[in-house]
Amino acid sequence: MSDSPSRRKMPSWLPQVLGYGLSIGCLLWVLHGYRVKGLMPAIRSLDWRWVSVAILADLAVYVAQGWRWNTLLAPVVRLRLWRTVQAIYIGLFANEVLPLRAGELIRWYLLAHWNDLRLSLSFASVAVERVIDGVWMLLAFLITAGFVRGIPRDLIILVQVLGALIVLSAGALVWLASTRPETHAVDGESRWSSTLRHVTEGLQLMGNPRTLGLTSAISLLYLLLQVLVVYALMKSYGLDLSFWVAAGVLAIIRVATVVPNAPGNVGLMNVACVLALRLFDVETNDAKTFSFILLGAQSFPLLLGGAIATALTGSNIGELHARAKRGVRAPSKPPVQL
Repeated sequence: MSDSPSRRKMPSWLPQVLGYGLSIGCLLWVLHGYRVKGLMPAIRSLDWRWVSVAILADLAVYVAQGWRWNTLLAPVVRLRLWRTVQAIYIGLFANEVLPLRAGELIRWYLLAHWNDLRLSLSFASVAVERVIDGVWMLLAFLITAGFVRGIPRDLIILVQVLGALIVLSAGALVWLASTRPETHAVDGESRWSSTLRHVTEGLQLMGNPRTLGLTSAISLLYLLLQVLVVYALMKSYGLDLSFWVAAGVLAIIRVATVVPNAPGNVGLMNVACVLALRLFDVETNDAKTFSFILLGAQSFPLLLGGAIATALTGSNIGELHARAKRGVRAPSKPPVQL
């Protein structure tokens, strides 16, 4: 009987196999019937003025994300923008080379390590970011659904489920941030109870209306810059689609890629992009070509910038991942004193 818990435990390799399997299946679907030899001529024919706009907007996206993170944590600690952006780039670089979004853990760890914060406080700030992003993306999808017919029913159901989860998560965060229970440590409490207590303390430190309002405004800017990247790449490829269509395509891609999968969302992102563009009557082969252009435009800057940001730490990405996992298992730091 003592062996039963270990037998029920999910094998550590199973999530990776499922993630890679999903991505490979999606990639095969995109490549089926695709005229691959037309990809390089399409890339050479891009309007590089619009590509330059996309590159600049993409750089601004991560500066805005760093600004938002600093703003959210301002009631707790003053952070240097460069360090925050560096942590973001390293985390995104890890997502490009490691499966299942391991980079999220790495960027939590780096922010906490470089600024002498509890990892649970870093996690709490990211949780708030994700909920705010979810609200804006849900609104973008609802706007898209309002003027587009033919959105797959399965996608609508998925968005409804995610929307319900976002609402519940937002309610839970607001409740945790507004309550003021006793937060002293309890002898013999479990690791999960201790982690939850520390996350609650972090939310209470950040949960004032001014901070959340300013963070939400910066999050909108962060989203609009991402839309601008997609819109500029559409223009560079010659797709005569509006800024709002670009917002809809981005919303559908973000909804579809919420599932952890292979590095860089390869395959899954392509399928989501193709299906989204087909809703706006883009020819299938053109939609597939654009999906690869978008994938490359998102991946190459992250690989280059992330490699540089990682090299500046004096460690490789595998070492940072290992340290981050050890940091999660280690006892939490004492609360930040304001």
